[in-house]
Amino acid sequence: MAHDVHRFEQSIGGRAYLIEVAHVSNDRWRAHIVRIPGVPTALMPFYGATPAEAAGHLSAWLARAHERAARPAGAV
Repeated sequence: MAHDVHRFEQSIGGRAYLIEVAHVSNDRWRAHIVRIPGVPTALMPFYGATPAEAAGHLSAWLARAHERAARPAGAV
């Protein structure tokens, strides 16, 4: 298995994120946020069958987290 790594730049919630996706096994890719000073990182990896799918799962989670953080306290 080659050690393929893909990088995706995303702007989510007004912040820039660099998502790195690595090949871990057949049809299994792991995405995580590259640690950049001052930018929060995910504590867990996200998996998918392709690099784009894994990065998409992480991007969607970040978008939901930003939406939730932007809601006023007590809003549903």
